[in-house]
Amino acid sequence: MTNQTVHTLDTAPGWARPQLAHLQEAFGFVPSTAAAMADSPALLRSFFAAFGHFRGETPFTPAERQVLLLSNAVANACTWAVAFHTLEALQDGVPPADVEAIRRRRSPADPRLRALSTLTRALIAKRGRLEAADTDAFVAAGFDRARVLDVVAGVAISTMTNYTATFADAALQDQYREYAWDPEY
Repeated sequence: MTNQTVHTLDTAPGWARPQLAHLQEAFGFVPSTAAAMADSPALLRSFFAAFGHFRGETPFTPAERQVLLLSNAVANACTWAVAFHTLEALQDGVPPADVEAIRRRRSPADPRLRALSTLTRALIAKRGRLEAADTDAFVAAGFDRARVLDVVAGVAISTMTNYTATFADAALQDQYREYAWDPEY
């Protein structure tokens, strides 16, 4: 456990308040991981910029984005992010059985989501050293080969939150408690 400060809007440095206020507006609270990032301008600003581009400039649907982010959270054994992305995935239309499969380190039943989750996990496990079979299966599921680069971006962005949440021992907000996850699951 660290002594990392998890800020509120009142305790955050002035430069971080606009970003945290944006999250407050979007979610109704400031996610504890973002609040922990508020001591690092490089981290919080990089996260916001990268996530904005990822969300707005990739052709992934909201459900596909959540499958990628949830798959990454499970691969990184980040309990905070798994709970967070479980609820987000369900709200964005990922079938509950597919969410549960990812949480159990299995593949989703939906072929497109399975290919995305599998590629995400392979990218992490192989540290970017993908083989032709990894990308061929992704393309065969209907993704453009260039979307592999969007998976790289999603993994990088998600890793920022995963590592911060784990380092800061970020507490789950009440909204996510029912989706708490045990890495031994």
